[in-house]
Amino acid sequence: MVRSLSAEELMAGAGTTYKVVIPGRVLEPEGMSTEGGEVEMRPLTVRDLQRITQAAREQQVLTSVLMVQQALIRPKLTVEQAGSLPAGVVQFLLQRINTISGMALEPDELEQTIRAPLSRACFLLAREFGWSPAQCADLTVGQMLAYLEMLAKGETPGTIA
Repeated sequence: MVRSLSAEELMAGAGTTYKVVIPGRVLEPEGMSTEGGEVEMRPLTVRDLQRITQAAREQQVLTSVLMVQQALIRPKLTVEQAGSLPAGVVQFLLQRINTISGMALEPDELEQTIRAPLSRACFLLAREFGWSPAQCADLTVGQMLAYLEMLAKGETPGTIA
């Protein structure tokens, strides 16, 4: 039998910190150093993600920078410093942030998501109409179905009268 969690137990993970080792190959991809380094990070909370999304509304690239800046405890970086990190370091840290924040998908979960009907519909609409993932995410299910029906009938944006 599964036990019920208390509010304190549910929120306990938000205060946890993690030591993350960045491999030397990530820090210096073409360098001779194989020595990595360690940083300390915390998981992002819903509140963090809401602030990050709101702040990065105009610049999508800023989302990654703010996620890294907010999650890093040691060393503490300014937004400017986080934005100056090499892209490979940011990508590595984002993977770790997603994992410790509970947002990473396991390989089988990723496969299920890719095969999910709405995900496939978004992919198809993006490909056929040239829309961005953000534009597809803004569609209602009804709108998606209408556009999919148009595609099924052989209509494309250039042929719609």
